Amino acid sequence: MTAAATIPTPDDTRPARLALWFVLALTAVRLAALFLSPLELYPDEAQYWLWSRTLDFGYFSKPPMIAWTIWTSTRLGGDSEAAVRMAAPLFHAVTAIALFAIGRRLYGAWTGLAAAAVYSLMPGVQLSSGVITTDAPLLCFLSLALLAYVSLQAEQRSLKLAAAVGATLGLAMLSKYAALYALIGIGLHLVLSADARRAWDLKSAGAAVLAFVVVLAPNLIWNATHGFATVGHTAANANLGGKLFNPGEMLTFIGEQLGVFGPLPFVVLIGGVGLLIIRRRLTPQDLMLVCWTAPPLLVVTVQAFLSRANANWAASAYVAGSVLVAALLLRWKAKWWLVGGLAVQAALAVVFLTWTIQPQVADAMGRSNDIKRARGWEQMTEAVVRRAELEALNGGISAIAVDDRFLFNALSYYGRDYFGRPDAPPLVIWLRQAHAGNQAEATAPLTAKDGKRVLVVALEDQASDLIIGDFARAERVEIVSVLLSAKCRAKPDEAPEKFDHRCRRRATLILGEDFKPAKRD
Repeated sequence: MTAAATIPTPDDTRPARLALWFVLALTAVRLAALFLSPLELYPDEAQYWLWSRTLDFGYFSKPPMIAWTIWTSTRLGGDSEAAVRMAAPLFHAVTAIALFAIGRRLYGAWTGLAAAAVYSLMPGVQLSSGVITTDAPLLCFLSLALLAYVSLQAEQRSLKLAAAVGATLGLAMLSKYAALYALIGIGLHLVLSADARRAWDLKSAGAAVLAFVVVLAPNLIWNATHGFATVGHTAANANLGGKLFNPGEMLTFIGEQLGVFGPLPFVVLIGGVGLLIIRRRLTPQDLMLVCWTAPPLLVVTVQAFLSRANANWAASAYVAGSVLVAALLLRWKAKWWLVGGLAVQAALAVVFLTWTIQPQVADAMGRSNDIKRARGWEQMTEAVVRRAELEALNGGISAIAVDDRFLFNALSYYGRDYFGRPDAPPLVIWLRQAHAGNQAEATAPLTAKDGKRVLVVALEDQASDLIIGDFARAERVEIVSVLLSAKCRAKPDEAPEKFDHRCRRRATLILGEDFKPAKRD
């Protein structure tokens, strides 16, 4: 049998307790860091918060799980940054416990403990625990799907477990479409393993497919009624219409995986699996995990070669990959390599948590650039609102428009009290192109109806001339400059353009009247 069930023994209790206490303690620390952190929402997080104000079965660029999650957490904890983010470490805690259960079932309880530790101390997971993104729920539901799949291999043809596989994969798809890699992995496993095929029959396969379709159907219907917006955006991210064949991008992506999964785990995963395949020493359990791990790594590496790829696009590989790395290190009796590798990643986790709670430490270490996108948005919003209130006394304004989706999202969140007032002008976005490229442009474009007298916020002054050309009358009325690092004050002699780029966020405020946009291509 591919994944024989293991019967808990007294020897299992110690690693089980250690895994539980380790995960609970780490999660408590991460939650505390969120509530102690002064860092602001990254604009994508603000966008997800904005989506959560209007629940739906889909959104322009992502499936709905992220919005549903934030709706739940903010109902419990309010609209603070910590409340928006607090589900992230909870998702990762569930994932770690699920991986313990998978490792215990496939290889034994100590492997389960090691798998939970490898996953929890991944640099990518540490980062993901401090922000709210689609990766946290994706990895959580993938781990539950893998646990159900492993259990099904032991308890063959179970309708309940088959339905659980389908339902959890459906929830993973509602989190991020990268869950498709798991479907590829299951297909690959069925092709390569006779044991895997024996675990299924028509009834169990039907139960899995039915559960998957039922869970995913609302999002499919939403996409069908919205021009397949999310699917189209996901496909556009591939950027296959640009310059093809970029070996440098591929090498960069591979190098970034050392930072996502961790140096030792990634080397063990790639090198160890390669050796096992060459020597034909893969166990049935190894083969199953390889089938779940390989598709995202291979597909995204090819994607990076053909065009580009973000470092986290292959994150789904490291659910099964964490268990496999733990199993290989313990099989090779490389306990101290495992301990050493985890110690390095634990030290990195401490550094990141320190930056989260005390950002000035990152400044002192010369790493301000790593956190600057989580700074300055509230101050920028306050400056825009002050100007809007001033203009309200001088003839009023019909709208506040921005030229950047990041700025739209940040103003929506940090200006929520102002824009929630009945007398507040609407927040809209000026369109650079003829078609919408994001959720803000699709739902809140600047039109002639709101264009009588508009306060436009041009981020970094990159499109000011184009914006001014879209109005019958327009003038620049103010420049807002927000300091992103206190350390920058010590460099007054730095070249202005370099100083602003590294240390400040600027916006030009434009007052435009009679909006008459030029034709866009």
